[in-house]
Amino acid sequence: MRLIKTWFEKIKGECVEMAVAAKFVWVVGRTPILSFGVCCSEVLKSYIYLGRDEMRKNQLAWVATFGAMLTLPVMANAETEVITLGTGTPVPNGERAGAGIAVIHDGEAYLFDVGAGVTQRAIQAYEKYDIDALYPPNIDHVFLTHLHSDHIVDFPELLASYWWRRESPINLFGPVGSQSMSEGVYQFLELDMETRLKDKSPVINPDAAQANVTEFEGAGVIYDKNDLRVEALPVTHGDWDSAYGYKVTTPDKTIVISGDTSANSDVAKQASGADILLHEAISHEGWSGLSEKWQAYHQYAHTLTTELADIATEANPNLLVLYHVAHYGAPIEGVVGEVKAGYDGDVVLADDLDIFK
Repeated sequence: MRLIKTWFEKIKGECVEMAVAAKFVWVVGRTPILSFGVCCSEVLKSYIYLGRDEMRKNQLAWVATFGAMLTLPVMANAETEVITLGTGTPVPNGERAGAGIAVIHDGEAYLFDVGAGVTQRAIQAYEKYDIDALYPPNIDHVFLTHLHSDHIVDFPELLASYWWRRESPINLFGPVGSQSMSEGVYQFLELDMETRLKDKSPVINPDAAQANVTEFEGAGVIYDKNDLRVEALPVTHGDWDSAYGYKVTTPDKTIVISGDTSANSDVAKQASGADILLHEAISHEGWSGLSEKWQAYHQYAHTLTTELADIATEANPNLLVLYHVAHYGAPIEGVVGEVKAGYDGDVVLADDLDIFK
């Protein structure tokens, strides 16, 4: 045992050095244990290549195997992550894409809304954080909160992005009207799809040119597979008859996404004790400077920060994340203070490509 321990410490040191050099340690989405297992394998290869004696090979093999075994529970029980791909509003903003939230669970991406620029943000997240699930052809599940343009306008971009390399079609879940919207996208892309299917393009799955659309009405579970459940939550958003938030439940997280909504007590009930509540907001300071007409509209369709403080107090999530924030002339950073004036929990203002665990 002493000999094994000595060799374990030696290889551990070499693994750490290699991990640091290769920037494996503490990369988002990985852990030191995972990096250690990978590095042990590499060190093992190096020692065998250098022709060390058989005893050392056996000892290193034992350590490398042990390190690899340690990675299995990490990968199997990977922590559910939330990535804000787009935190903006219909107001054009070069720093904030349109609404889009990704939940990453067990190597799969579940995308909620596809506002302007969300597909590019997904590509950036894939490149920046090495999240394969966010490479556009790998995104298989999309959920729409409602059909306002700032929540769906990037769906054609996502559908068309490298679709001929997709293994399976996108599964699109949304309120009534989602099928009609999708058919309009197919018409928009008709010539592209026809040409690629007729010529010698190496199309992996011709069916991936279109989405599998599931429309739903009312509250309830709309998806329940792979240890991830999605519940639709009807919300009040202006004159929309079909607007929804979502509750996502995995073995390690409960996540509630408000979608666009006026102050709604049902959201507070569904988010009670949630790990993460992502909620839209309107700056009370910015709203106060609007005309009465615009004040009336926005309070009818959205949630003021002062109202959100009451919702968060009732729900008491572990973390309240503000996104899709309308602030008008007021500094956007001020919305956190406005909420915290009436709520003493943890509150953050999301930026594009933020990760929450």
